[in-house]
Amino acid sequence: MIRDDVTVYFIRHGQTDWNAARRYQGQRDIPLNDLGRAQARRNGEALLTLGEAIAQAEFLSSPLGRARETMEIVRAAMHLDPADYRVVDDIKEIHYGHWEGVLAEEMPQLDPDGVAARRLDPFGWRPLGGESYADLAERIGAWLSSVDRNAIVTSHGGVMRTLQGLVLGLTPAEILSLDAPQDRIMVLRRGTVDWL
Repeated sequence: MIRDDVTVYFIRHGQTDWNAARRYQGQRDIPLNDLGRAQARRNGEALLTLGEAIAQAEFLSSPLGRARETMEIVRAAMHLDPADYRVVDDIKEIHYGHWEGVLAEEMPQLDPDGVAARRLDPFGWRPLGGESYADLAERIGAWLSSVDRNAIVTSHGGVMRTLQGLVLGLTPAEILSLDAPQDRIMVLRRGTVDWL
């Protein structure tokens, strides 16, 4: 899944107002809020402490604006050109389909059948027009297998959980129960996950 000679430094984008409100974002393009920008700076400063070699890694971002803004803040904090990174479509967030834009607390009233179906199979359930976590795991697993050098990645919470689960060999239920912090860096190597 991940090569022996590769380390991935994974950063979830900083907080958005939709995160704070528990509104499903998925692939909607929502900007960072002030806390999110501070989280991104903190993560850039943490990477800077790792020394010059870290700047030689490949810098990759989801195409969504909140991940790109996070990457640009991270790179600026590292005293690097904020715009010098590559956008990778495969690492965008899970698509929540018809749930995008809706508050989590409203879902039982707005889509009781979807909530019930998700409860029965949370990893395999797919919202209308969206993806399941199983779909996301397939997409992210294929991407991870293609990474051939150390990389600093800005992406999303669903991707963070899925990558951690794939690297550690976790069950679907364990993957869905994982935290996805916005103020820490997940360091992935074959069979291990550490945090900065």
